Amino acid sequence: MITNISEGVKISVEVFYQPDQSNPANSEYLFAYRITIKNINNFPIQLLRRHWIIADSNGETREVEGEGVVGNQPVIEPNNTYQYISACTLTTEIGKMHGMYLFENTYSKKTFSALIPEFHLQAPFKLN
Repeated sequence: MITNISEGVKISVEVFYQPDQSNPANSEYLFAYRITIKNINNFPIQLLRRHWIIADSNGETREVEGEGVVGNQPVIEPNNTYQYISACTLTTEIGKMHGMYLFENTYSKKTFSALIPEFHLQAPFKLN
């Protein structure tokens, strides 16, 4: 598990290769990831937007940006967590992701960004 704390938000990531939903013969590798977001601030926060940078081992990079996560813009109370699972498809068996979430302090209405730590996507058969 990879974890980072930024702006009073603890973000942890776990990655799972999905062999049943991958097709290496067609260069399709599916990775699921579980994100756990813990609010360690003393005020509620709302996750407004996400911005991902996804890279594969061929040097291809793409960006994904949008509102919320998996269709939600959750409010996270102090010392509470929010968890979700999503997925990413690569054309190579190795890659990486990182990014940021845009949050709003629900009391002051000020927005701030929290960094999502870089994590690796690697099919188990590529491990040394």
